[in-house]
Amino acid sequence: MDDTVLLTGAKGAVGTAIREGLADDYDWRYLFHNPPPFDPDHPYLVGDVVDEAVVAEACEGVGAVVHLAGDPRRDAPWDSVLDTNIHGTKVLYEAAVEAGAEKFVFASSNHAVGHYETERKPDLYREDDEFLLDGTELPRPGNFYGISKATGELVGRYYHDEYGIDVCNIRIGNLTRNHPPAEYERGQAMWLSYRDCAHIHDRALQADYDYEIVYGISDNDRKYYSLERAREVLGYDPQDNSADYTFEGEPLEED
Repeated sequence: MDDTVLLTGAKGAVGTAIREGLADDYDWRYLFHNPPPFDPDHPYLVGDVVDEAVVAEACEGVGAVVHLAGDPRRDAPWDSVLDTNIHGTKVLYEAAVEAGAEKFVFASSNHAVGHYETERKPDLYREDDEFLLDGTELPRPGNFYGISKATGELVGRYYHDEYGIDVCNIRIGNLTRNHPPAEYERGQAMWLSYRDCAHIHDRALQADYDYEIVYGISDNDRKYYSLERAREVLGYDPQDNSADYTFEGEPLEED
């Protein structure tokens, strides 16, 4: 991908993992909701994803979009996810299509399928449980935020079918910088390291596909999200595993 890549929500956790891991790999343009508290290493704009003028300027001349921006709160109220997450995603798709972008990578979420866990927890968080979600299942959101992410996947389905833009929806697990969450099994099962987060987004920008839904977690011993589609379609090759850490959050010593 030699063209400029727009990264929205560039200051958040996923945006930080991408900026740090892929800083020199792409001609980035960042979109921040508020002025960043640091000096970005690539050109950037500040504005809201529902602002059509700002978004059109941000998309000008880009070949791809990585869309992370939105209200990330699990308890976000309906008005917020409706405006920022759902309408904002539609505004960005419109601008990306108008600009001639070829690829759109959407940060979906584990919360889009949260209620698959309801009757299966805590067993599905453990290695001896064989339940797996693979991206072909219908959404079962666990909150309004999850509804907004499932809807974002459907918005992308429409823009792919209507305009031909390639779309990859990554249902992101539990991203932490240094180690898996130590305090609970669910976080261990859906852990995504910063290194693997950058890598899966790199592959989503490089691979050939039409419309895809994949899961974004590390290669944990216990996982209830399948990585097979991400491996097959994107060439995703995760390097980290929550089982390599103790519950104190430190790497296990090698024998």
